[in-house]
Amino acid sequence: QVQLVESGGGLLQPGGSLRLSCAASGMIFTMYAMAWYRQAPGKQRELVAAVGFGGSTNYADSVKGRFTISRDNAKSTVYPQMNSLRPEDTAVYYCNAKHIMTSLDSWGQGTQVTVSS
Repeated sequence: QVQLVESGGGLLQPGGSLRLSCAASGMIFTMYAMAWYRQAPGKQRELVAAVGFGGSTNYADSVKGRFTISRDNAKSTVYPQMNSLRPEDTAVYYCNAKHIMTSLDSWGQGTQVTVSS
């Protein structure tokens, strides 16, 4: 079965940088589009960034120019590099894998990112 394990969350000051990672197992990694979502308290889960199996990317308007998503197919891992972090980036960040044929979704357990002075 698909397992997604996120790591790299933490507490940091505004303007800081952080790289999360999501290690996938139990799946053929290149058969999945990968994405990161986030959910802040009292808000709906929202897409942050996504990377297709071929490397194409898309981003939420709120993170364009600050976040970069990449995937390492050899390591079955996806990374969002998050720069110029703002307090409004505070949320639980979730890794998502969507099968390119069935559209079946799998989710990680989430990792907390808190941006505060």
